[in-house]
Amino acid sequence: MSEPTPAEVQRFIAQGLACDHLEVEGDGRHFFATIVSAEFEGTSRVKRHQRVYAALGDRMREQIHALSMKTLTPAEWAQTAAEPGSAAAHHHH
Repeated sequence: MSEPTPAEVQRFIAQGLACDHLEVEGDGRHFFATIVSAEFEGTSRVKRHQRVYAALGDRMREQIHALSMKTLTPAEWAQTAAEPGSAAAHHHH
């Protein structure tokens, strides 16, 4: 089975979860996703991650061995983006 590309992982997540902002970087084995979804409102980090794994379903278990993710609500994302020098800030030029 071929390794998924970041674009494919991004597409899988987007299919299963309504995202305001979604970014996936990776090399086929290790992925890092930034996921902003209103569905995360009022849920813990663990619950958010479970929600993303649910969106990925079986593909996750079969193909993606290492997925790190940053899960944020739109409000948290706006806060992060507004902070000078934050990691998110450089995406908004």
